[in-house]
Amino acid sequence: MLTAKGKYGLKALAHLARLEPGATTQAVDIADSNNIPKKFLDAILGDLRHAGIVQSKKGPGGGYALTRPPRDIRIGTVIRVLDGPLAPIACASRTAYQPCTDCDDVKACVVRLTMVRVRDAMAEILDTMTLADMLGRSRAGRRRTGTAARRE
Repeated sequence: MLTAKGKYGLKALAHLARLEPGATTQAVDIADSNNIPKKFLDAILGDLRHAGIVQSKKGPGGGYALTRPPRDIRIGTVIRVLDGPLAPIACASRTAYQPCTDCDDVKACVVRLTMVRVRDAMAEILDTMTLADMLGRSRAGRRRTGTAARRE
Protein backbone atom coordinates (compact mmCIF):
# COMPACT_ATOMS: atom_id res chain seq x y z
CA MET A 1 0.00 0.00 0.00
CA LEU A 2 1.19 3.50 -0.76
CA THR A 3 1.90 5.39 2.46
CA ALA A 4 1.04 9.03 3.12
CA LYS A 5 4.74 9.78 2.58
CA GLY A 6 4.65 8.23 -0.88
CA LYS A 7 1.37 9.94 -1.78
CA TYR A 8 2.57 13.35 -0.60
CA GLY A 9 5.88 12.86 -2.38
CA LEU A 10 4.10 12.17 -5.67
CA LYS A 11 1.87 15.22 -5.15
CA ALA A 12 4.94 17.39 -4.46
CA LEU A 13 6.70 16.10 -7.59
CA ALA A 14 3.59 16.73 -9.69
CA HIS A 15 3.54 20.28 -8.32
CA LEU A 16 7.20 20.77 -9.27
CA ALA A 17 6.65 19.23 -12.69
CA ARG A 18 4.03 21.87 -13.48
CA LEU A 19 6.52 24.72 -12.94
CA GLU A 20 8.06 26.53 -15.86
CA PRO A 21 11.51 25.13 -16.75
CA GLY A 22 14.15 26.71 -14.51
CA ALA A 23 11.59 27.93 -11.96
CA THR A 24 11.66 27.03 -8.28
CA THR A 25 9.05 27.11 -5.56
CA GLN A 26 9.09 27.19 -1.78
CA ALA A 27 8.13 24.14 0.27
CA VAL A 28 5.41 26.18 1.97
CA ASP A 29 3.77 26.81 -1.43
CA ILE A 30 3.85 23.09 -2.26
CA ALA A 31 2.45 22.25 1.17
CA ASP A 32 -0.35 24.83 1.00
CA SER A 33 -1.35 23.95 -2.57
CA ASN A 34 -1.51 20.22 -1.89
CA ASN A 35 -2.74 20.05 1.72
CA ILE A 36 0.50 18.49 2.94
CA PRO A 37 1.77 19.17 6.48
CA LYS A 38 4.84 21.41 6.00
CA LYS A 39 7.09 19.60 8.48
CA PHE A 40 6.29 16.25 6.86
CA LEU A 41 6.90 17.72 3.40
CA ASP A 42 10.31 19.01 4.48
CA ALA A 43 11.35 15.45 5.38
CA ILE A 44 9.97 14.11 2.09
CA LEU A 45 11.76 16.76 0.03
CA GLY A 46 14.95 15.94 1.93
CA ASP A 47 14.66 12.27 0.93
CA LEU A 48 13.95 13.22 -2.69
CA ARG A 49 16.92 15.60 -2.67
CA HIS A 50 19.26 12.93 -1.29
CA ALA A 51 18.03 10.59 -4.03
CA GLY A 52 18.83 13.19 -6.71
CA ILE A 53 15.22 13.68 -7.81
CA VAL A 54 14.82 17.27 -6.59
CA GLN A 55 17.29 20.04 -5.93
CA SER A 56 17.08 22.95 -3.57
CA LYS A 57 18.49 26.43 -3.91
CA LYS A 58 18.95 28.65 -0.86
CA GLY A 59 18.54 32.38 -0.67
CA PRO A 60 16.37 34.90 -2.51
CA GLY A 61 14.66 33.30 -5.48
CA GLY A 62 15.51 29.87 -4.09
CA GLY A 63 13.30 26.91 -3.53
CA TYR A 64 12.81 23.43 -4.96
CA ALA A 65 12.89 22.15 -8.54
CA LEU A 66 13.19 18.82 -10.32
CA THR A 67 16.70 17.74 -11.25
CA ARG A 68 15.58 16.37 -14.61
CA PRO A 69 12.55 16.47 -16.90
CA PRO A 70 9.37 14.72 -15.70
CA ARG A 71 9.70 12.19 -18.54
CA ASP A 72 12.95 10.96 -16.93
CA ILE A 73 11.55 10.37 -13.42
CA ARG A 74 10.06 6.89 -12.92
CA ILE A 75 7.22 6.55 -10.42
CA GLY A 76 8.61 3.22 -9.18
CA THR A 77 11.89 4.89 -8.28
CA VAL A 78 10.10 7.61 -6.32
CA ILE A 79 7.98 5.13 -4.39
CA ARG A 80 11.02 3.01 -3.52
CA VAL A 81 12.88 6.10 -2.28
CA LEU A 82 10.00 7.16 -0.06
CA ASP A 83 8.31 3.90 0.92
CA GLY A 84 10.89 1.20 0.33
CA PRO A 85 10.38 -2.00 -1.69
CA LEU A 86 7.20 -2.44 -3.74
CA ALA A 87 6.55 -5.98 -2.47
CA PRO A 88 3.58 -6.25 -0.12
CA ILE A 89 5.54 -8.66 2.12
CA ALA A 90 9.29 -8.97 2.71
CA CYS A 91 9.59 -12.53 1.39
CA ALA A 92 8.34 -11.34 -2.03
CA SER A 93 10.86 -8.50 -2.31
CA ARG A 94 13.71 -8.57 -4.83
CA THR A 95 15.73 -5.86 -3.10
CA ALA A 96 14.91 -6.40 0.58
CA TYR A 97 14.11 -10.12 0.78
CA GLN A 98 13.60 -11.54 4.25
CA PRO A 99 12.27 -15.04 4.79
CA CYS A 100 9.20 -15.49 6.93
CA THR A 101 9.80 -17.17 10.28
CA ASP A 102 6.63 -19.25 9.91
CA CYS A 103 7.37 -20.63 6.43
CA ASP A 104 8.75 -24.16 6.02
CA ASP A 105 9.24 -24.11 2.22
CA VAL A 106 9.75 -20.67 0.67
CA LYS A 107 9.68 -22.03 -2.88
CA ALA A 108 6.27 -23.65 -2.39
CA CYS A 109 4.58 -21.02 -0.20
CA VAL A 110 1.37 -20.02 -1.97
CA VAL A 111 1.16 -16.68 -0.14
CA ARG A 112 4.70 -15.73 -1.17
CA LEU A 113 4.13 -16.87 -4.78
CA THR A 114 0.96 -14.77 -4.97
CA MET A 115 2.67 -11.71 -3.51
CA VAL A 116 5.55 -12.11 -5.98
CA ARG A 117 2.99 -11.85 -8.79
CA VAL A 118 1.49 -8.75 -7.14
CA ARG A 119 4.96 -7.19 -6.80
CA ASP A 120 5.77 -7.97 -10.44
CA ALA A 121 2.50 -6.44 -11.66
CA MET A 122 3.06 -3.29 -9.61
CA ALA A 123 6.66 -3.01 -10.80
CA GLU A 124 5.57 -3.43 -14.43
CA ILE A 125 3.33 -0.38 -14.15
CA LEU A 126 5.33 1.80 -11.76
CA ASP A 127 8.73 1.21 -13.37
CA THR A 128 7.48 2.13 -16.83
CA MET A 129 5.30 5.10 -15.79
CA THR A 130 7.03 8.46 -15.57
CA LEU A 131 6.05 11.63 -13.79
CA ALA A 132 5.12 13.05 -17.21
CA ASP A 133 2.84 10.04 -17.83
CA MET A 134 1.20 10.56 -14.45
CA LEU A 135 0.53 14.22 -15.25
CA GLY A 136 -0.78 13.29 -18.69
CA ARG A 137 -3.27 10.89 -17.13
CA SER A 138 -4.40 13.67 -14.81
CA ARG A 139 -4.97 16.05 -17.70
CA ALA A 140 -6.85 13.39 -19.68
CA GLY A 141 -9.07 12.69 -16.66
CA ARG A 142 -9.85 16.38 -16.22
CA ARG A 143 -10.76 16.68 -19.90
CA ARG A 144 -13.14 13.70 -19.61
CA THR A 145 -14.60 15.07 -16.38
CA GLY A 146 -15.02 18.49 -17.94
CA THR A 147 -16.73 16.99 -20.98
CA ALA A 148 -19.05 14.92 -18.81
CA ALA A 149 -19.85 17.92 -16.65
CA ARG A 150 -20.77 20.02 -19.70
CA ARG A 151 -23.20 17.35 -20.91
CA GLU A 152 -25.08 17.24 -17.59
